[in-house]
Amino acid sequence: MSTLNLSECLAVAVDAARLGAAELERWRKQFKVKEKSRADLVTDADHASQKAVREHILAKLPHHAFLGEEDCVGKKIDEIRPPANNPPLWIVDPLDGTINYVHDVPAYCVSIGLWSGGEAVVGVILDPRQNELFTAMKGGGAFLNGEPIRVSDTATLEAALLSTGFPANKEAQRRNLKVWADLCEHTRSLRRTGSTALNMAYVACGRFDGYWAYDNWPWDTTAGACLIAEAGGALATADGKPFDPFRMDVISSNGKIQRELVAALAAAEAV
Repeated sequence: MSTLNLSECLAVAVDAARLGAAELERWRKQFKVKEKSRADLVTDADHASQKAVREHILAKLPHHAFLGEEDCVGKKIDEIRPPANNPPLWIVDPLDGTINYVHDVPAYCVSIGLWSGGEAVVGVILDPRQNELFTAMKGGGAFLNGEPIRVSDTATLEAALLSTGFPANKEAQRRNLKVWADLCEHTRSLRRTGSTALNMAYVACGRFDGYWAYDNWPWDTTAGACLIAEAGGALATADGKPFDPFRMDVISSNGKIQRELVAALAAAEAV
């Protein structure tokens, strides 16, 4: 895919994100809430946002494919992995941070990533409450509201501010709770914002020095992965393999602490 095409794709994604965010704000405080499963919520706003994003992208780029979170309820992650010859795939979370949204906590966003040729080539994350638009495309750098962004210069884990996320399933949280407890002793501090996409955007712009989690989905991480890569950061799976949005684990950082962070997480799990 050429740079010119990527520029077009980025422009389409930005417009789509704005349309999705407008739906979120239109529905705010007047939506109905349902549980997909215990503590895993979906609202009318999720569906309205995804519909707006999908319709815009496929109207502009009809030969592309689309994967939205609300299309995949009940599916396993291996069931949604695209074949190698799949057309460029838009991977969309129409509302990342749904529990925050339901409680009117201003930490949620629309996340739109483009996966092509085995890598994240476009990323757009729009936070409508903070009016922050994060954008990136392969080879083009990463930006916040049009201004270039870079990862932090923090050189050690001891000085790092990290973020993480926990799954809705309480039993599945046990793995990360153990790691959280251990990393409290080896970092400056830890955060849990409730939005994977914003966590990764904050790594890209240097607010967080790293982010890890074990229970993500492609729509959580694809856009953020493009942002982090273009902002000079590093991404991997928990066992040190290259980033793969169709694996549920991800470790990302400013790059300077990546090796130390991977080792610390492995050590915490081994205890």
